[in-house]
Parts: sequence; structure tokens; C-alpha cells
Amino acid sequence: MEETNFNIPETPQDTNQPIGLKEEIEKVKPGFFTFNINTLLLLVLFAAVIVLYLLHFTGTKTNDTPGLMTQKAISGKGPSIVFVNIDTLNEKYEFVRILKNDLESTGRRLQNEILNDQSTLEKEAATFQKQIAANAITEDKAKVVYEELMQKQQALMEKKDRYTQMVADQEYKMNIRLLDTVTNFLKRYNKQAGYDYIMGYKTAGEILVANDTLEITNQVVEAINKEYKESKK
Repeated sequence: MEETNFNIPETPQDTNQPIGLKEEIEKVKPGFFTFNINTLLLLVLFAAVIVLYLLHFTGTKTNDTPGLMTQKAISGKGPSIVFVNIDTLNEKYEFVRILKNDLESTGRRLQNEILNDQSTLEKEAATFQKQIAANAITEDKAKVVYEELMQKQQALMEKKDRYTQMVADQEYKMNIRLLDTVTNFLKRYNKQAGYDYIMGYKTAGEILVANDTLEITNQVVEAINKEYKESKK
């Protein structure tokens, strides 16, 4: 066969990866998909901090709720305030576990698809490199194959970006769903408890120090899990 001078960019020797694929695909390895429910939940609760600050320094009074041992009843002044530890709620609320598992399952499925596509493309590129090395392909044919490999690589990167957005959208929708579930539960819970404020506390959050005697996390976790389980019957 006639020898050709057509040169194809070679795979780096230390990676054995064709045409720059490894660096792009490394971005979709484990850790690519994450789950964080704290931020949205705290948005609603953080607004109460500002109101509380104003009430404290303006001396605004609220009506007592009969029969409740709230902070107001104990101190004789100021609003009744309790808090829920968001970190603990995320850890022990059954609904959070379900949402997290669903999101991680989607992430793994999409990630595996990307990695399988990458493996197929790598094999095609390796075969092409061997053909070039053995001078077993014409220059015109090599150009065609090379362009096809470039197109497949671009399509793979676009798929990765599309799947990344799909997971991000699913996580956002889950966060909104969780926020709605928790806030609506706390409204129902507070109809009997009668607190003026139910705050949210988390590690490295806006509230730096909280009095442990004001925490109702365990009661809330027990009640919200009970309601969730009953809703599944």
C-alpha cells in the first residue's frame, strides 16, 4: 500500500487516552453529582431572625398562648422561640433519605452511561491509532475517521453537560418539595405548640450559638416521620 504522510494527533503516552478525552470524562467521575438540602430550607427560617431582632429591640408584645410552657411563659417577656437542628433533620427524616437515594440513583445511572460511551470511543480511537501506525489506512480515509471521532467526542461532551443539568434540575425540584413538606408540617405542628418562632439551626449557619433547652429537633423528627409513614400506608 502506498505510504502516506498524514499525521494524526497521538494519544499522550502517560494516559493512553485518545484525543483529549480523559480530562473531560474525569469531570463525571464519582463526586460529580451532589445533594444539598440545607440552603433552601434555611431561606424560609432565616427571615424570622430579622423579625426577631426587630421585636427584641422595639419591645413589641404578642399574646400568650394558654397552657403552653414556651420561652415567653418561662421568662415572662418576649416571644416564644424554639429551634430545629437542620443537620439532624436531614439525617433522620425518612423523606430526605428517599429523596437522596433517588437523586444518587439517577446520578449513577447517567454517569455509567457516560463512562460506557467514553469506553466505546476510546476503543474506536485506539483502533484508528493502530491503523495509522501500521499504514493500513489511506490519507483520505484517515481524515474521514478522524472527523468522525471528533464529532463523537463533541457529542459525548454535550451529553455530559446535558446530564449534569438534568441532575441539577432534579435536585432543585427535590429541594423545593422538601422545603414545602417541612414548612407545611411545622405549620400544622405549631397549631398545637403555639410557638411564636421555630428557627432553623445548622453547623456554620447564620445562628452561631443556640440554647439547647430551646431545641425541639427530636420531637419534630419523631412527629414528621410518623406522619410520613402514615401517609405511605
